[in-house]
Amino acid sequence: MSGYLITIGLETHVQLKTRTKMFCGCSLAFGTESNTNVCPVCLGYPGALPVMNREAVKLTVMSGLMLGCEINRVSTFDRKNYFYPDMSKDYQISQQAKPLCLGGGVTIQMPEGQKRIRINHIHLEEDAAKINHSARFSGVDFNRCGTPLMEIVSEPGLSSPEEAMAYLQSLKQILVYAGVSDCNLEEGNMRSDVNISVRPEGQEALGTKVEIKNMNTFKGIYAALEYEIARQLGAVSHGGVIVQETRRWEAELGETQPMRTKENAHDYRYFPEPDLVPIVLSAEQVEAWRALLPELPSMRRVRMMAEYGIPEYDAGVLADAKENADFFEAAARLCGQGQGKTVSNWFMTEIMRLLSETGKTITQCALTPEALAELVALVNGRAINGPTAKELLPELFNNGGMPGVLVHARGLGQVSDAGTLEAFVEQAIRENPKSVEDYKAGKKAAAGFLVGQVMKLSHGKAAPQQVGKLVTEKLAERV
Repeated sequence: MSGYLITIGLETHVQLKTRTKMFCGCSLAFGTESNTNVCPVCLGYPGALPVMNREAVKLTVMSGLMLGCEINRVSTFDRKNYFYPDMSKDYQISQQAKPLCLGGGVTIQMPEGQKRIRINHIHLEEDAAKINHSARFSGVDFNRCGTPLMEIVSEPGLSSPEEAMAYLQSLKQILVYAGVSDCNLEEGNMRSDVNISVRPEGQEALGTKVEIKNMNTFKGIYAALEYEIARQLGAVSHGGVIVQETRRWEAELGETQPMRTKENAHDYRYFPEPDLVPIVLSAEQVEAWRALLPELPSMRRVRMMAEYGIPEYDAGVLADAKENADFFEAAARLCGQGQGKTVSNWFMTEIMRLLSETGKTITQCALTPEALAELVALVNGRAINGPTAKELLPELFNNGGMPGVLVHARGLGQVSDAGTLEAFVEQAIRENPKSVEDYKAGKKAAAGFLVGQVMKLSHGKAAPQQVGKLVTEKLAERV
């Protein structure tokens, strides 16, 4: 609706990829029986003391570095006090006064160009337990309680559901690239609280904020934003007043519904966590962690275009998943200069088809970059033809091995002997007189049919280019 500005901010909670919980040694294995991965610390027993997970600190700092944040070399934990069944000790250990990471941002690509979405801060905390509701009762599963959770708080700089999606997808890609989280939405690894407000154009102050809690699917976030923006615009355009409140998304109804009103910011009565010492990081430690960072996906796309001569679309598809880009680059380097597009074609057609059919990732299949590079070399050297290579690829994908060994063992080498090929061509012409007559009548497609017959006679081993040339020459003699 013209005349109004939309403002969106996101608070994204990301479960970090650690083996154990934030303040105890309990396992984080997903899918285990309820309330089995627990101990006195994560259950909040009196007198149980937390011990900080160093790996969680490292992964949070690495995330901040990937996102261009300033790292707070002295960081502290605080107690966020609230009473709710999902936090048995009645407070959450979080960071409020001195979070680990400050500033930074995510660059998104929109149809109108690039836009930088600024981040306010990233803090580290423990996750709450999971409340499971049934028809007659609710239960609390404390397996999740204490999971290392990184909260990435954006500035209110998003102005549409499309921008919110671009931000979340870019953020997810960067974090997965860095190896700090799986960002598996189905397992709850990535969840967002969404803040939306509307205000008249020209008004500096933001409108009244409405928060939608704990959204765990991109599709749901997009739909909730669309609905809530329309609801708020409809209200203010008819003289209504937006109430500051927390709402939930009801996917089955396709609408947001009130949970609780918030006349003022909720008072969590933060105070410094007395059982944990501050995190003190040296410059050397921060730089050591910086050295572990991968290349940003956006930078990798640009570099691969320049280094391997592949188009922007190919680079975007390949760089979308780090393991795919790693595989492509390894194979392209083995193939040598000028073969980037060839390797890209193989990966984006045949290999991605096999990945889709099997539901595997490239790291889960048996195909290696060395095998793909050798397959490309065999085709380029005319030791085998394209159809034979495509027949070999599924076996290499499923069972591994090297294509040269398979070609030798099965006698699949390409037939390029002129005399042998000429005999095949003569046989095809002799057995298909109608095609010869069609060619004489000007139907050039008849030559292609005869080439196919030669390939069939040679069991796919004939060199296609030589066959095409021979067929054309033999037909010309008969015109």
